[in-house]
Amino acid sequence: MAKLKLGPITNDKPVKVALSLPGALHRDLVAYADVLARETGQPTPDPVKLVVPMLERFIATDREFAKARREAADAASISASQPAPGPSSV
Repeated sequence: MAKLKLGPITNDKPVKVALSLPGALHRDLVAYADVLARETGQPTPDPVKLVVPMLERFIATDREFAKARREAADAASISASQPAPGPSSV
């Protein structure tokens, strides 16, 4: 049995996505949807519905992105905790 990165696709509100995919990528999405259906025992999902969970999974597992996000959050919290520069009232 294949160990796919995606699990069952939740039946959520429809989301419109307008983008152009290369033919090879679309064929890969269709094939992935077929394999996912076999693995989960669910009907074959619309390949477009794979895009959001794939992007979510990609972002969630990208270590460099997580590191950059943490560093940006740390920098923002440090600058927010420091008093604003300005004339001293001594």
